[in-house]
Amino acid sequence: MLQANDQLWLQDVIGKLNAKMEWISAKSKHKIPYTTVNGTHDDRATENPSGDLADGINWWTNGFWGGMMWLMHHETGREEYKTIAEVSEAKLDQCFEDYYGLHHDVGFMWLPTSVANYRVTKNPESRKRSLHAANLLAGRFNLAGGFIRAWNDLEEGDTRGWAIIDCMFNIPLLYWASEETKDPRYKQIAMKHADTAMEAFVRPDGSVNHIVEFDPEHGGVVRTYGGQGYEEGSSWTRGQAWGLYGFMMSYIHTQKDEYLQTAKRIAHYFMANIPEDGIIPVDFRQPVEPRLQDDTAAVVAACGLIEIAKVVGIHEQRFFIEAAVKMLKAVDKRCDWTQASDAIVQYGSAAYHAKQHHHAIIYGDYYFMEAIFKLKGNDLYLW
Repeated sequence: MLQANDQLWLQDVIGKLNAKMEWISAKSKHKIPYTTVNGTHDDRATENPSGDLADGINWWTNGFWGGMMWLMHHETGREEYKTIAEVSEAKLDQCFEDYYGLHHDVGFMWLPTSVANYRVTKNPESRKRSLHAANLLAGRFNLAGGFIRAWNDLEEGDTRGWAIIDCMFNIPLLYWASEETKDPRYKQIAMKHADTAMEAFVRPDGSVNHIVEFDPEHGGVVRTYGGQGYEEGSSWTRGQAWGLYGFMMSYIHTQKDEYLQTAKRIAHYFMANIPEDGIIPVDFRQPVEPRLQDDTAAVVAACGLIEIAKVVGIHEQRFFIEAAVKMLKAVDKRCDWTQASDAIVQYGSAAYHAKQHHHAIIYGDYYFMEAIFKLKGNDLYLW
């Protein structure tokens, strides 16, 4: 699907990825990183900056480091990557013991770790962990509203009816559980959540709400929130990416055409708003200044665009591939390929109103790697 010059660029990036991951995997093999401090990976397995139950070992991004190791193991065949991934996976057992720190993001945590391990090695312990996590996620389903509840009790008030677009990445854990056990209940919950998200989260123009509040007792939408975007009704770009790729994940597992069409609608909105330089803002509807940016939104969206390109006609696929490559090239130019930083992607922003912007976040590295290996055509699909 790539032009000759893009193939050369891709091979160059893969070479840089292999070189960087060889030394950084050894340096951080005993950690579960989230970000960097003065260029060095932190360790969420031993550090809890906020003191919250959902931080530290229970932090929602703690599956991505293991996922990166599985991607590298698949790419290189080297056993040391598998070993590091398994160490990271075992540390997450503490989360099951803690319990109270877990919420809707168990898919993000155990799909790239335990499910990945089981898919590759058929490790029975990994299967058990994966099914345990799937049952925790299924238990969050609200029957009246047809949604999976986000987070636990928050300071914002009554959040029992909250759901978020991010959860489209968690429900593949339920699809996997049904595929593995042949029990349709998990898939039924996942599809009901996806159907609700199609109706309540995706706007007519293809933009996506971040948070939707439902009536937890009787169902029905109460209101929407801006969440990690600029304001209510705005267009948080990573949320658009969660929706774009997330509905493709549901299509991959179910072949339900409405999911593909929804993914394409979000994709067309996203592509229409890509700036000329390919650098994605934190929110497509944010003020011109300051120009806050989020390369993590770019790489997540690129993964989804490549998956769409795999299933559309040959004359249509180039639009999705060209948009993905444009963003990935822009990210590549801003990556740190040296030993000055343990991270690769440097311009992440967790939320528009966060105190810190343009810093390393582990899922930026993960999805950049996933997108690059997708372009190669030999990726390990973990979702």
